[in-house]
Amino acid sequence: MSPFPRPSLHLPTRSLTNRLFSTSRALPIARITIVGRLAADPELTVTSTGQEMVRYAVGTSYGPRENRQTSWWRVASFAKENEGRERILGLGKGTLVYLEGDASMRKFEKDGKVESALSIVQQKLEVLKRPDSSADSLE
Repeated sequence: MSPFPRPSLHLPTRSLTNRLFSTSRALPIARITIVGRLAADPELTVTSTGQEMVRYAVGTSYGPRENRQTSWWRVASFAKENEGRERILGLGKGTLVYLEGDASMRKFEKDGKVESALSIVQQKLEVLKRPDSSADSLE
């Protein structure tokens, strides 16, 4: 007989609602990653609760050059002043960005029809390339 206890071969049973890989509760949020160009300069707005947020749109293109398709993504950022909000507001139209955010679908009624929209809340934003400023000087 060994002086060391043998490991138990019986695993504790867990209910199906418990998650084996995490102790936090499950959230109904999907993560989205986008690489695209800003459609316009970001703007600072205030929500109905008084919270400031930066809103902007990112365009992504795909397909061959002669039949290119573009998708537009509306994004909200709740970054505080000391967390880079001014850096986001300083970006101009055409800036190539890498964006990670939380995506969620929302439904609303418009003209008697139920429509849906994808809402993206920015978690990370990296500037990949600023627009060519020499093109502005030629105009």
